[in-house]
Amino acid sequence: MAAFQDPILQHPDRSLRLTGASNFRDLGGYAGAEGQTVRWRRLFRSDHLAALTADDAALFRQLGVARSFDFRGATERAAVPYDLPGVTQHPLPIEPTVVQRMKDLLDAGASVTAPQAVGLMQQTYRAFVHDNAAAFASLFEHLVDDDAPLVFHCTAGKDRTGFAAALVLMALGVPRDVVMQDYLLTNQHYRMPALPEARVPREVLDVLWRVQADFLDAALHAVDQDFGGFEAYLAGPLGVRQAQRARLRQLYLAPTGR
Repeated sequence: MAAFQDPILQHPDRSLRLTGASNFRDLGGYAGAEGQTVRWRRLFRSDHLAALTADDAALFRQLGVARSFDFRGATERAAVPYDLPGVTQHPLPIEPTVVQRMKDLLDAGASVTAPQAVGLMQQTYRAFVHDNAAAFASLFEHLVDDDAPLVFHCTAGKDRTGFAAALVLMALGVPRDVVMQDYLLTNQHYRMPALPEARVPREVLDVLWRVQADFLDAALHAVDQDFGGFEAYLAGPLGVRQAQRARLRQLYLAPTGR
């Protein structure tokens, strides 16, 4: 797959470059179903929002963001809460199981390698498909409710958020290769936090704090293999049937150039 051939991927308005959230991105501008494009300034994806500055919060108000959907687990949310005036928060918790699996291995005295970390990440993404469909279904329920600008996020805005963004874009008819390219933009934008001395090598941390095509591919392969393809997964576990999908496209697609 050729990387980043579509100039809209590098559109100057895609990354809003907030001070307190490095991975805050607009999903607008991509070519979707029936010759239309995803509307700008309606759908945003991000890392967590607890470090936003006053200027960042002012930009949120200018953008009209009224809803946030938080995929962080309960402990993550409690440790790093946020409150943005005018923004209604909707917790959709997906626990960070890869962190627990890594801890279990280390506690057992195992040394974790980069390939093992890739395998753990692939397991995590397959779990999104099989174990966490209810959270993503809830997101779609809100999406079809109205088109008030919204943001969905987790801690780094790369895995739980990355899979959610892929689902939304694919439901709007964005081709899989473009969806993958949007997913990989995290590696250009996300700023990994300063970490204390860790029990794992740097190359393992690079796997955990970045994204790879292998991760999203693992989830999409599970969708195809275990559910008969994206259309069946969308209509089944995610509850987005014909009427809801038509509504989704009505709200978030517009004629090209708008």
